[in-house]
Amino acid sequence: MSEDLNPQIYLITPQVAELSFYTTTLPLLLDQADISCLRLGLISNDETSISKHADALREVGHARDISVVINDHYRLVEPLGLDGVHRVDGAKSIRDIRAELGTEAIVGAHCGVSKHTGMNAGEAGADYICFGPVIANNLNDGQIAEYETFHWWSEFVELPVIAEGGLTLSAVEQLAPVADFFALGEEIWQAGDDAPALLAQFSERLNG
Repeated sequence: MSEDLNPQIYLITPQVAELSFYTTTLPLLLDQADISCLRLGLISNDETSISKHADALREVGHARDISVVINDHYRLVEPLGLDGVHRVDGAKSIRDIRAELGTEAIVGAHCGVSKHTGMNAGEAGADYICFGPVIANNLNDGQIAEYETFHWWSEFVELPVIAEGGLTLSAVEQLAPVADFFALGEEIWQAGDDAPALLAQFSERLNG
């Protein structure tokens, strides 16, 4: 990451949301901070529902010149006019997805805590690598992506790196020198009505 650039915020939408979220709540948040990318975080197996949410997210994102990506469902990228896909399974399928979507699409890969998996994903054609969580929780067997992982990546690999999962204001401040982006999602939505103010705090911490 260039020393003269501050890390940017990559915002993940809620896992559960009403369609009205994209026309009411989300625009207010986007006014609180500069967002580099929006990812549809909706958890659903209903393609019709996914498509409706993606359409709504695309409209608000593209109106602000913000790229919009979707979790895993790469075959919906082109039909829905999205900018790309975020894969949660590391390097798997990245090469095939890149071949199908072409060079212009954004293809990202979440690689857990493994630098090796990250390198494989990069070689397969990923545009960015995501490591995390950065704080242990009940879902990850205590494994975390430590500062050293991000530091090593920023020193030896040019591919952008994202920190995601368990982010706090202090964690963001610590990792800011070695991460290109911070993927914020549940950290923000758990704040309820205070979500805009909290997002503004994260933005200030990165740009202060």
